Amino acid sequence: MSAVPFLERAPIELRDWFVQLLPGPLQWLTHHLITVVAILAVFGLFFAFTTVAERKLLGRLQNRLGPNRAGVPKFSILPWHLRHKLWGLTQPFADAVKALTKEDIVPTAADKVLHFLAPVIIVGFSLMGFAVLPFGRLLIPVELDAALLYFFAAGAATELAIFMAGWSSHNKYSLLAAMRALAQLISYELPLILSVVPIILVTGTLSTSAIVHAQGFWTFGLLPHWFVFTPWGAAGFVIFLVAALAESNRSPFDLPEAESELIAGHLTEYSGFKYALFFMAEYFGLTALSGLGVTLFLGGWQAPCAFLEFIPSYLWFMGKLVGMIMFFIWVRGTLLRLRIDQLTRLSWKFLVPLALLNLGNAAFWVLSAHWAGPLQLVRWAVSLAVIVIPFVVMGRSITTGYGPRSYRYAP
Repeated sequence: MSAVPFLERAPIELRDWFVQLLPGPLQWLTHHLITVVAILAVFGLFFAFTTVAERKLLGRLQNRLGPNRAGVPKFSILPWHLRHKLWGLTQPFADAVKALTKEDIVPTAADKVLHFLAPVIIVGFSLMGFAVLPFGRLLIPVELDAALLYFFAAGAATELAIFMAGWSSHNKYSLLAAMRALAQLISYELPLILSVVPIILVTGTLSTSAIVHAQGFWTFGLLPHWFVFTPWGAAGFVIFLVAALAESNRSPFDLPEAESELIAGHLTEYSGFKYALFFMAEYFGLTALSGLGVTLFLGGWQAPCAFLEFIPSYLWFMGKLVGMIMFFIWVRGTLLRLRIDQLTRLSWKFLVPLALLNLGNAAFWVLSAHWAGPLQLVRWAVSLAVIVIPFVVMGRSITTGYGPRSYRYAP
């Protein structure tokens, strides 16, 4: 531990120093409570300011203003010209107060217990994924040998909460939307998991920290050995990104909340803080999936160059995480919503076959690891062909018979 730079080990030493001040029977409990509180505090604030960043970026993309007026109370010690503006950075706190003070309306015919438990369960399971993400060299909440299995098991449990919300509302729109949301989540859960299997095949482990360590090498100290820089890793990363968008109900896959078809989807009968909990869970799930993508494909907390290792590893992780979130926001402001038939066809006829082919591609990559010299060029060419050729062929076949739309406007 002493060989690790001070900034790297400071959070751990601060926690251990505080825990040692307590009696022995309380140390284990306090140790884990500090970890839980740290995750809630960091990612709670991250969620709050992500909503502001998203509104501002979408405003820029769509040539309109984002939030820029939410300020602080009059008794603030800030100069007068900053008291009521602060560039809209206090908007999430105003939203939180509004959600807490709004009336909680529950339909008379609804199942009161399930109606209450659905938002609580979905937030709880959305937060559980953070437990196995290595946020830094020394910052991993829970070290599990089967961390990936745990992550996907916790994520799959959110489907139960969505169905509970639709069923307990006793509303046909809510129930139909919940069923459609389940169809979407199940359809894209398969390519999401299949995009991760090649990494397990190459590294031989289910541990997230071990996967990060497997990417901790550089060529000439400049080129990182991240999995995204291999043919099978790049293909898996693209599949992972598309499936993650669908799993987190983000545009262009936000069909469960298609207001023109199903009002607010499974959230139709929710209001006040319960509605805010679903909103919060969506962002927690997106952040957890982004963190998993950083861990599996982008080197996790590893620095991009060897000479940049003096920067604390948790800052590298958070920087990559912010980049992933910005990408998802950009996609939301750019692409239109898909139809349900386009959504399911994209998954079952394109992403799933491509992910299975990529699994074979990763197996070839492992078996040809001993190739050297000119054979390395052959290795790269074959690996690229295994992905590019099926991508082009299946991409054309999936659009056969679906010509471009022709729009007609009234004179």
